[in-house]
Amino acid sequence: MHISVVIPTYNRYDYLKEALTSVFTQTYLPYEVIVVDDGSTDATEQVQKDFPNIKYIYQKNSGVSSARNLGISMTSSEWIAFLDSDDRWHSDKLQTQVLFHKKNPQFLMSYTDEIWIRDFKEVKIPKKFRKIGKNIFLENLSYCNIAPSSSLIHKKLFLKIGLFDENLEVCEDYDLWLRILLYHNIAFISEKLLYKYAGHENQLSFKHWGMDRFRVRTLEKILSIADREKKELIKEELITKYTLLKKGALKYDKISEINEYTKKLHTLR
Repeated sequence: MHISVVIPTYNRYDYLKEALTSVFTQTYLPYEVIVVDDGSTDATEQVQKDFPNIKYIYQKNSGVSSARNLGISMTSSEWIAFLDSDDRWHSDKLQTQVLFHKKNPQFLMSYTDEIWIRDFKEVKIPKKFRKIGKNIFLENLSYCNIAPSSSLIHKKLFLKIGLFDENLEVCEDYDLWLRILLYHNIAFISEKLLYKYAGHENQLSFKHWGMDRFRVRTLEKILSIADREKKELIKEELITKYTLLKKGALKYDKISEINEYTKKLHTLR
């Protein structure tokens, strides 16, 4: 079972070296490792000398979706694992997922549980972000509960569903997972095999205010193609998000946004 690892990065040279070390110390080594440098201005290009076995690709700064999509296009394996350059894998991460998929070939994607590290200390994961794995579509409807760095995906899913949406600056993973979940089951492996780090600069999750603005774009996009059961769940979530966004617009007296969300709420109700 060949696996290509795709690592998008931007100005994270020191973190990237740690991420790559966690890849090359896996008990199940990947077939290839592709680093896509999204226009870094630090010493990131030096990683080619630190890890001569990687494929290093440089592109003009175009965003994480563009970097991941370029990496996908360069892979030669049937299976693709993503790793953000500020995350790290447990040494058994790939081995565990490979064994799972060999025993459960009906699944074309899996993801694992994770440990959160902030300022170099493990922190308790808030209850709403804890993974259950019973109804994965519903668990990912309000917010993204699948870390890209925990995922392992068969390439045929991208051929059917499409790639990451490059029009989304953030929540691009939320968008892709929901599009996949419209048609396919995703398996949850309840082992903590990913270390997610926070508390440093340039994290996309802290870059934009009102992340629900991006999530509603995905929900509006998939509403018309969802089956009846999922469509009702999407409508309920859109009503919740429109209501919250309208409340924020009212607070700051943003007339155009107030009118926009009032109209959208009326349409759904």
